[in-house]
Amino acid sequence: MACPPSPTTLFFDLDDTLFPPKNGLWLAIRDRMRRYLIERMGFSPEEVDTLRHEYFVTYGTTLRGLLINHPERVNADDFLAFVHDIPLRDYIQPDPSLRSLLLSLPQRRWIFTNSDDRHARRVLNMLGVSDCFDGIIDIRALEYACKPVEDAYPRALALAGEKDPARCLLFDDAPRNLAPARALGFCTVLVGKNEPDPSACYTLASLNELPETMPELWQ
Repeated sequence: MACPPSPTTLFFDLDDTLFPPKNGLWLAIRDRMRRYLIERMGFSPEEVDTLRHEYFVTYGTTLRGLLINHPERVNADDFLAFVHDIPLRDYIQPDPSLRSLLLSLPQRRWIFTNSDDRHARRVLNMLGVSDCFDGIIDIRALEYACKPVEDAYPRALALAGEKDPARCLLFDDAPRNLAPARALGFCTVLVGKNEPDPSACYTLASLNELPETMPELWQ
């Protein structure tokens, strides 16, 4: 499938898209979520894994599930601060090649993430790409209507000042996050995978393959 003519805006997921998915960061965040549910919310260890998985699948993120089902027991700011309280230097290093790639792209570039702005900025700073994006669309900006909730995508377009999804690309490591975007008219790019998926117009093992796979972005 060809890239849309004259694309204007590129949306990039953060975790496991800008850096390799097997660096261990998501496992560390998942462990912090588990601890939060037990230590701060009082769930038993036996029910936590089932609950977290159920909310992730049903609502897009564990936090959104907690806000919908236990609004009186969870504080979103406290949750986000706790689960992202991780020494990023143990998982992420500066990536000069990613920086060069991003800066070479002529389109506007936005982070579109289910995490919060503070975590996103910390990750971008560790990668050395904090000045490579026009802005960050995070879970608070989306009013917790996170990917793959359908409302998240029009909100992201509006926040980026973009009216036409057909002039946009979304890069994400999760097929379920790409499917609603593709249905809306985005060109979708699955990152960090080797096998194609119906949700994606293109599949990249890493963003380093972008110039070879989609050279039209530079034309």
